[in-house]
Amino acid sequence: MQIRDITPADLSAIPDLNDPEVPHVNAMTEAMLERFVREATYFRVAIDNEALVGFLIGLTPGADYDSPNYHWFTQRYERFIYIDRIVVAAPARGQGLGQAFYTDLGNFSRGAARLLACEVNIRPSNEESLRFHRHCGFEEVGRQETEGGRKEVALMIKTLVEE
Repeated sequence: MQIRDITPADLSAIPDLNDPEVPHVNAMTEAMLERFVREATYFRVAIDNEALVGFLIGLTPGADYDSPNYHWFTQRYERFIYIDRIVVAAPARGQGLGQAFYTDLGNFSRGAARLLACEVNIRPSNEESLRFHRHCGFEEVGRQETEGGRKEVALMIKTLVEE
């Protein structure tokens, strides 16, 4: 498996990977995808046997991104990368790809960010993601309701080792 920067040829596969994971992630519109390509500090994909099997989108403070969860972190922290979403195709799960993405993101962020930040749904529940993030060293630092109370998220951070 290879993790690399997204290319224009990869873009059409992103919604197909993303949308089966709704409601754990928001649906991906073409406009959102274009904004992520412009604004994301980190937008990498995982390729296995020439197929796109995962992706991670990360943003730093100052991005033009209107997410209440992203803004929660910008109001409390300075040097972080906000993980908008990490998606791994069902057949590729359990092979260490999520951890490989976070290792790659940590290496990418070295010297520029002190924290990785993300949210995980509490309502509707995403227990698999909560377990995964705790296993990867993330800890809950807050909670917030979104979408008029239809969703509640655990806001989580992982401190990066500074060298």
